[in-house]
Amino acid sequence: MTDKIRKAAVLKYKHQIDRAPKLVAKGKGVVADRILEMARKHRIPIERDPALVEVLSQLDIDQEIPPDLYRAVAQVLAYVYRVTRKLEGAG
Repeated sequence: MTDKIRKAAVLKYKHQIDRAPKLVAKGKGVVADRILEMARKHRIPIERDPALVEVLSQLDIDQEIPPDLYRAVAQVLAYVYRVTRKLEGAG
């Protein structure tokens, strides 16, 4: 039996500044737990996509995502924007 290692990846994207989203943090195990804890604390939406996290975890910190990930990351960003709008409307 193998245990699944928890992983997390954090993307940052500023539309007017960045050419593409960048990986700004990543971790596994307790580091991943801490990343998720901080996201919850700051009300940052979390999207669970283990396959995408696996690929993102291969990137270097501050590296822009490669073009072949644009579609997958765009779907995540669209989810985050929708959730953020709902939270702002409810808050």
